[in-house]
Amino acid sequence: MSQRWGKGTMVVPAPEEVDALMKQVPKGKLVTINDLRVTLAAKHQLTFACPLTTGIFSWIAAHAADEAEAEGSKRVTPYWRTLKNGGELNPKYPGGVERIAQRLKSEGHRVLRRRKRAFVIDYEKSLFKRLD
Repeated sequence: MSQRWGKGTMVVPAPEEVDALMKQVPKGKLVTINDLRVTLAAKHQLTFACPLTTGIFSWIAAHAADEAEAEGSKRVTPYWRTLKNGGELNPKYPGGVERIAQRLKSEGHRVLRRRKRAFVIDYEKSLFKRLD
């Protein structure tokens, strides 16, 4: 992993930590998986957070939120606000790109489709900076 992610110390975050960070993102704001990883690494005073487990745990949080919403919960983890790096929508989240794009558009974001992929236009302007 050091060839791809660099040298240093790595934290493998707990699923609850990833979910808690995703829950902090308010309506109209966005984060990337990389933002989550940087915050997790800083919290544990380490060099970086494991990209594999951070991604897997965000997927789990998204699907748990979708299930809770289907059962009638009104306050769920806003997984659609967590983007892949580069502002790309995560097609593995519930509902795929179409449903995520719909939710983001309802919050004021513009989404650009490029074949099967979709990106939030100027996502950098909407990044949420206060993750703890």
